Amino acid sequence: MLKKILIVIGVIVVVFVIMVALQPAEFHIARTATIAAPAEVVFAQVNELKKWDAWSPWIKIDPAMKQTYEGPASGKGAISRWAGNNQVGEGSMTITESRPNELIRFNLEFIKPMAGTSTSEFTFKPEGNRTTVTWSMSGRNNFIAKAMCLFMNMDKMVGGEFEKGLAQMKSITETAPRQ
Repeated sequence: MLKKILIVIGVIVVVFVIMVALQPAEFHIARTATIAAPAEVVFAQVNELKKWDAWSPWIKIDPAMKQTYEGPASGKGAISRWAGNNQVGEGSMTITESRPNELIRFNLEFIKPMAGTSTSEFTFKPEGNRTTVTWSMSGRNNFIAKAMCLFMNMDKMVGGEFEKGLAQMKSITETAPRQ
């Protein structure tokens, strides 16, 4: 009887490992919003990391989150480090590329709850007095991340937060006084 139980457990473990191994090695999550504001106004909300406090969805998840900033106030080399509750974790983001009104690229380093690195981008497409903004994140799934994807839909979870952030950014930039 014990032998049969061990065989069943072994088969379950092997099937689980195979299912995890078959999950995608890479991920890409993206959301887009059109904001009734010029590209330079929208770009400034992302390029200056301290402005994220007004629209970042993770600030609302953990208002007590500790944040520090290093490097320049905006643009390439600007760094934000955070440490918060289990939902926001701990990590840092560094602007690695900043092209005015066109692109901002970040290197994301997660420490907790699970270590990993990703690349995040904001692209800006000016259309008159409107700007189409796309917020994306991509990276590689390690074994643990692949296993988590069996039980959680990361696109919906993270994508949902991107949607909230873009909606809040839209609200802020569309109501901001223009010079």
